[in-house]
Amino acid sequence: MRKIYSKLALSLVVGGGLALGAVGTASTAHAVKTGGTLNFVVGSTITTSDLHRETTFGVVHPFRPFYSLLIKVNPENPSSPTDFICDLCEGSVPKGTDGFKNYTFTIRKGVKFHDGTPLTAHDIVATYNKIIFPPKDVPSARKSFFKMVDTITAPDDFTVVFKLKFPSGSFIPAVATPFNIIYSKKDLDTYGYEWHTKNINGTGAFKLAEIQPGSHVSGVKNPDYFVKGRPYLDGFKSIIAPKMAVRLNAIRGDRAAIEFRGFPPKARDDLVAALGDKITVQESDWNCVLLNTINHKKKPFDDARVRRALTLAMDRWAGSKYLSKIAIVKTVGGVVFPNHPLAATKAELVKLAGYSEDIKASQTEAMRLLKEAGVPNLKIDFLNRGVDQPYKVVGTWAIDQYKKIGVNAVQKVQPSSVFYDSLRKKHDFDVSADFNCQSVINPIADVTKFLGSSGNNYGQYEDQPLEDIYNKLAVAATEKEQRVLMREYETRAISDQAHLGVTLWWYKINAYRSYVKGWKIAPSHYLNQALDNIWLDQ
Repeated sequence: MRKIYSKLALSLVVGGGLALGAVGTASTAHAVKTGGTLNFVVGSTITTSDLHRETTFGVVHPFRPFYSLLIKVNPENPSSPTDFICDLCEGSVPKGTDGFKNYTFTIRKGVKFHDGTPLTAHDIVATYNKIIFPPKDVPSARKSFFKMVDTITAPDDFTVVFKLKFPSGSFIPAVATPFNIIYSKKDLDTYGYEWHTKNINGTGAFKLAEIQPGSHVSGVKNPDYFVKGRPYLDGFKSIIAPKMAVRLNAIRGDRAAIEFRGFPPKARDDLVAALGDKITVQESDWNCVLLNTINHKKKPFDDARVRRALTLAMDRWAGSKYLSKIAIVKTVGGVVFPNHPLAATKAELVKLAGYSEDIKASQTEAMRLLKEAGVPNLKIDFLNRGVDQPYKVVGTWAIDQYKKIGVNAVQKVQPSSVFYDSLRKKHDFDVSADFNCQSVINPIADVTKFLGSSGNNYGQYEDQPLEDIYNKLAVAATEKEQRVLMREYETRAISDQAHLGVTLWWYKINAYRSYVKGWKIAPSHYLNQALDNIWLDQ
């Protein structure tokens, strides 16, 4: 669901909801204007520039405009989970042959990387081999999305064939994931798989102008971009600004026009109240959920009773009412994006540990489990990311919830780079804030986050029964079968074994300068970030 409004509609939002559609400046048609530089703020520091290994918007927003994808979500309809169009391929997205086990893509001719190297099918194959079949010790955060892929080949310079082990409805959405940016085979062969962590060479609408660590990343219009007439902008500047107050002041003072991730409700209201119709707001449900990842390699967290106690401590229903007023979180849900046909209903949720509406009974059971496990006065180092929304806000709430079952948790907030180093490499935490923020709504792929074998799971556990359930889910032919298996998977992952604790699903609010045109909100802050469709009405 997507909402758009300006100051005229603010009272409707504050008063309890807004009808679908457009109100105010966002609904007015304009002739496209070319030129100008888009300044936008990014609420995170940069880790690396290799999107294949990263999971954060902090790299998508500054670096996605330099690259292209094989296919992408339609930027004119980004809220749809099924509307995909070709980017580097030609024609329509293939439907699949041989019982939906072969997908043949015809690649555009005349596309060039920014260094002048022509793009061919071999670049697509090299990129997807890196993503799906990476060498040992080469991180690939989404390789588990592609369990169905057997081989990727290029029978000629402009044809790519994906052969699947089994038909899967999650394959095309997985290909459209915006992290799957296409690299040059020449770069991979010449410089290796670490080169892209610090170097840029894509085929996108913009070419790298400058990276100023800790300050900004800027790009200039690519005159050889393969889409005629695009981009409309002369360039962009992504300003690194982890503090929300800095981002808000930048938009208020017109030093930046937009923040693509999202603001909490009060920030939206303050901007609209201060700037009136100079601000446009779009809102959407968000395919992103904040998690508490528990380190199974540290005692006593290898004990399922302890993990289950931690999830039982949390009053998610009351937390939603409170936190949705101050943070970019809102919906109580399980492992699947809420309101999707595969998501748990409320009647199904309340059967899971930590979802009962009788919070006193849940917390009493949590204390019993801790005592039974021999740790009635448990102490926790809680690792958190140095980003206000929603990490520090929800982290503070989580610590308060733990106190109610006698757990003493100390929050250790780290800058993004240090945080990720601890979460992914050092594993020097007891419990850590984590997230499952995906792009295209693709539940069967998205829930791989809960598998111990997944490249983006940092709980350090093995659970073969969970893997077995997922393997059945991945090949289930009907939605009815998928729903049954998803409930079984969900129950084991977050209730019986409580490998990760789900907190709340996010809610996306983008308030920005009304002269920014062409951009449409999606249910993810990763989608629609190529910037080639944006123009400035000033």
